[in-house]
Amino acid sequence: MATAEQIKALIRSHVGDDSERFYTLALQIAAHEAHQGHGALAHEIRDLVDRARSQKKKLLAGTISPELDGLLQSELPGSPMSALVLPLQLIERIERIIYEYRQRDKLRQHALKHRRKILLIGPPGSGKTMTAKVLAHELRLSLFTVQADRLITKFMGETSARLRSLFETIRDHEGVYFFDEFDAIGGGRTRENDVGEMRRVLTSLLQFIEQDSSDSIILAATNTPEMLDKALYRRFDDVLSYGFPDEQERKRLIGNTLGLFLSKGFGWKTALHSSIGLSSAEVVQACEDALKEAILSDEKSVTAARMSFAFQERQSTHRGEVR
Repeated sequence: MATAEQIKALIRSHVGDDSERFYTLALQIAAHEAHQGHGALAHEIRDLVDRARSQKKKLLAGTISPELDGLLQSELPGSPMSALVLPLQLIERIERIIYEYRQRDKLRQHALKHRRKILLIGPPGSGKTMTAKVLAHELRLSLFTVQADRLITKFMGETSARLRSLFETIRDHEGVYFFDEFDAIGGGRTRENDVGEMRRVLTSLLQFIEQDSSDSIILAATNTPEMLDKALYRRFDDVLSYGFPDEQERKRLIGNTLGLFLSKGFGWKTALHSSIGLSSAEVVQACEDALKEAILSDEKSVTAARMSFAFQERQSTHRGEVR
């Protein structure tokens, strides 16, 4: 049966309203039970987790207009503020967005608006998507991810009309709207390889963002801020800059991801040294790789040596090496 530490970890995740962490821990317990020969119990736990996740997805069924099908993906994220591993200054600015949203009625009484149009700048895997999930969770809103690149490539001649439909949805269905790869439609209007249609799309986008007065949170993320049209910046209430995690942030990411599989006497110095230069997403992915290897090898914990090897594999990917 589940150990005392596993039960305490489950309770902490439930009290902390961290559903994804709760599901992860439950699946780790299922793996532990399967290793103990309790196959029926392990299968039942996994089935309960699958059904719980499926029910959350069904809550959003019918919310999205068929016209935006394939362009707007919805989810009910379960990532609390504690899941966000970022520098303190950035955490405080995100908390300010949450606080202003919760106090928006009070601000309206003084003819002020809460921060709700935010530009996120930083390299891939640095925490921009996680920020969107955390904001949606903390504000009890659905998260809608806008596939900006599909908006352009699939419906070139109808993009402006679809933009209008999108912003009508933002107005009518309060939520967190996350424009991923925003530079796909927010690129500068003076680029030499630009076409007339793209310039018209960008002009429409600028107008829609400026005119939007809904309560929804609009987040735009880009890895290449230099490609954005300069006129876009003044349409946003705040600009958040992301980077690679420092040592303490990497340590938190490792601990959070390995959870109950973190070995006693874990060699932090070795693991942290081998993870230098990796993004937050890459650290988590390497931890998940090490977790899978440990589980498939019927091991109850992940050692620093295994973790270091997983980090080295990620590092070699940066250098274009093949292992």
